[in-house]
Amino acid sequence: MRRADVRDVLLDLIDDLAQGDPLPAERELASRVGVSRMTLRKAVDELVAAGRVVRRRGMGTFVAGPKLAQPLTATSFTEDMLARGHVPGARTVSARTGPAGAVIGRRLEVSPGDEVLRVRRLRLADDQPMAIEELHVPTAIVPGLTGEDLVDHSFYELLQQRYGVRISSGIQVLEPTVTDPEESELLGVPMHSPAFLFERASRSEDGTVIEFVRSIYRGDRYRIVAEIRTGTPAQPQEAGAP
Repeated sequence: MRRADVRDVLLDLIDDLAQGDPLPAERELASRVGVSRMTLRKAVDELVAAGRVVRRRGMGTFVAGPKLAQPLTATSFTEDMLARGHVPGARTVSARTGPAGAVIGRRLEVSPGDEVLRVRRLRLADDQPMAIEELHVPTAIVPGLTGEDLVDHSFYELLQQRYGVRISSGIQVLEPTVTDPEESELLGVPMHSPAFLFERASRSEDGTVIEFVRSIYRGDRYRIVAEIRTGTPAQPQEAGAP
């Protein structure tokens, strides 16, 4: 039996199981499918890479949750999760203020010496880690805002309700990446797991750059969806590394 056929058999098995259910032990599963354990292991490796199952050391292999479609729109993480019927959450990992520096200053279109609030958050859906988000915002725009304010709260909601500022547009860049040791630990995935890197600069209605955000989304829980329209080709955007 080809490995692709083994994979299809395993997918049929997974479809009959619920999220979090364990797969049979490797020896039992290989016998049931009628292949060697090595062939079975390679097929399971492909399913792990695709995010259909997860391995837990010392425990076994389990059915993963369904991937969430991530549209390329200007909605916040909180709005997106609520729209999908999930309970959004956020845990602040670190928060500090300091000079923007040359790189972030260019992103925010402020002086390198201007003070910026940097908040790193772990974004959750139904208490499960989904993404790591690093927010940069000039303190002049959000005076008094702290990392604690952003625990389980939407930055966009606070921005509008507390400061009267609404995000109206932005540019977002997407790249494939893999998780480093710290990101892997926070997200609860093996090191060098597939992930999506988003970088977004957003503007208010008057054109002021409000935020620069760098986010790492789990590749095993997300797929990217973009609407395509026929007509006049869009002008390409030139994006550079931060």
